[in-house]
Amino acid sequence: MATGLMGGTFDPIHLAHLVVAEAALEDLALERLVFMPSGGPPHKPGRHVSAIEDRLTMIRLAVADNPRLEVSDLEARRPLPSYTVDTIREFRRSLGEDEELFFIMGADSLTQFLTWKDPLDLLSSCEFAVFPRPGVRTDDADPRILAKARLLDAPMLDISSSDIRGRVRSGRTIRYLVPPEVSAYISEKKLYS
Repeated sequence: MATGLMGGTFDPIHLAHLVVAEAALEDLALERLVFMPSGGPPHKPGRHVSAIEDRLTMIRLAVADNPRLEVSDLEARRPLPSYTVDTIREFRRSLGEDEELFFIMGADSLTQFLTWKDPLDLLSSCEFAVFPRPGVRTDDADPRILAKARLLDAPMLDISSSDIRGRVRSGRTIRYLVPPEVSAYISEKKLYS
């Protein structure tokens, strides 16, 4: 058994997130991949983030047609700030030591990894899979992280949540950037406008 965890703000989830999730399922032979939106990302202080209920709903809408994709509110329920190392420890306790556990992250996070809480403990607690990001080189990362990380063979889609939020604010289309159900939810709830 192998489980993948994909953390992030997901404000909103978009097609690049889903493409990476599918690549991780395939490349890592995962039984399941769990999306885990953070309640309040500690590395983005002072930035407005949509309500966790909205972000959880958008993720559930986006993954509803794929039984191997799941959503967890573990980080959202934890008191702020919530740290990845604590999440991994909790998942490890519930899964047991025999299940392979992958944390999936973008290449842009590699260069910031040593600023995370207890990064060396985190490195020893699970496997890492890194997906490419446009304009980001992985060879700038700390060698300890690179030695532990597996690079995913995922297409590089230059889609970002911040661009989607900006498009909504300016009245531009987000068609083909997010699943239709997510687009409808954003419109219905008047998110980002």
